[in-house]
Amino acid sequence: MGMNVGSSSGEDEVMVEINTTPLIDVMLVLLIMFIITIPIQTHAVKMNMPVPNNAAPPPIPPEIVRIDLDFDGTIGWNGEIIPDRNTLEARLQALAQMPDQPEVHLRPNKLVTYKYVAMVMASAQRLGVTKIGIVGNEQFLN
Repeated sequence: MGMNVGSSSGEDEVMVEINTTPLIDVMLVLLIMFIITIPIQTHAVKMNMPVPNNAAPPPIPPEIVRIDLDFDGTIGWNGEIIPDRNTLEARLQALAQMPDQPEVHLRPNKLVTYKYVAMVMASAQRLGVTKIGIVGNEQFLN
């Protein structure tokens, strides 16, 4: 392994070989820097698991009130048509006064305008109904 100093003829020749030693040195320094800066990954997953409850489940399922909203804004209460907003608010007020409020399932029609849905939800919130949810969302998939 000798060193090529030059040609014996004395003419200048162009070197076409690239010196890769500095490039390898820089690559190794960068590799070491990446290894140092990457945080150590632990393979443990920390989870807050629920504490087992030995209490008996509730003896009866909760009461469910179903409010249906038809496409024209007609409000139904468990299948019974509600004539006006005052009647709806009176029934919601009676629900809010109960110590154990029943669940209210709001089921809007696919074609009903949002103002009717917002009116029922705003009335329920204003009167203190806390267990309310929108059901029947599968009709909106298409």
